[in-house]
Amino acid sequence: MNMPGSLERLIRFMLDECCPPFLRDSRLFMWLPFRIAFGDKAGCFMDFKERAAEDHDGLLASVYEETGDVRIQDRGSDLSDALASLVASEIAGRTVLDAGCGGGHLAGMLSGDHEVTACDISIDDEAVRRYPGVLFRTGDVQALPFADGEFDTVTCAHTLEHIWDVRRAVAELRRVSAERLIVVVPRERPYRFSFNLHLHFFRFEYQLQQLFAGRDPGAPFRIELMDGCWYYREDRDTEMVAGP
Repeated sequence: MNMPGSLERLIRFMLDECCPPFLRDSRLFMWLPFRIAFGDKAGCFMDFKERAAEDHDGLLASVYEETGDVRIQDRGSDLSDALASLVASEIAGRTVLDAGCGGGHLAGMLSGDHEVTACDISIDDEAVRRYPGVLFRTGDVQALPFADGEFDTVTCAHTLEHIWDVRRAVAELRRVSAERLIVVVPRERPYRFSFNLHLHFFRFEYQLQQLFAGRDPGAPFRIELMDGCWYYREDRDTEMVAGP
């Protein structure tokens, strides 16, 4: 389902911030909005978290394939223009890995000035055709098929919220980045029923601090809230001059 990002954020705000939790977590109350949004795929979204708890190995790939025609999307990317521009402005070095690339929008944007590799658990053939300057690889963010420090900068936008073992994923992102790591996650409240396939929810800045607490001592980092998302940047090389 194609939906302008501003409208999607407004709907999410009304449900997540204004709706009482006892209703927001009620299957009976949420069934109708899910049915309107996703049609006969509503059950896939409503049962997602329970299914993930029972059998998370391989679940994301199968669910994404099953719901690809009804997921709420905005121009092939969850990143706002302002966030995408910020990511592009803070790329360090020549080589870039976009981990959890989705439709390849960010990778394609960065490929004009950098040597970009993009990976995800499944790769859309249309993305390969649309962004010929990007090297696409199939790979799980929890076990990236790349060497230690293989990329100057690693980006990971709107991916960690989908990952079962999020700390393992962070360790892998750090392992393959030589100079800089850039992560974007949505700022959301945790609910049982959500209109996205998210397993983790980052409401407060301290949650980002906890998630990335294992960074190298003295490594410069930055956390910023922008367009309903948390932007995190960490310099892997402690001798680098930190950005603004």
